[in-house]
Amino acid sequence: MMTPEEAQALQAHLEAAAAILFKNTPAEQLQDFESIERSVRDQVLEQVSPQIGNFFT
Repeated sequence: MMTPEEAQALQAHLEAAAAILFKNTPAEQLQDFESIERSVRDQVLEQVSPQIGNFFT
């Protein structure tokens, strides 16, 4: 189980990652819920999931 300190660190890292992904998302992909959802899904599949997958190999 994650300690409170680990949970806090994870939250901080996730917020930093989200800020980087947001900064690198074209403005036209942030106009409506559908495009935001698609952009988030694409970013997770391309950037986040591979790194998490590397942890388990």
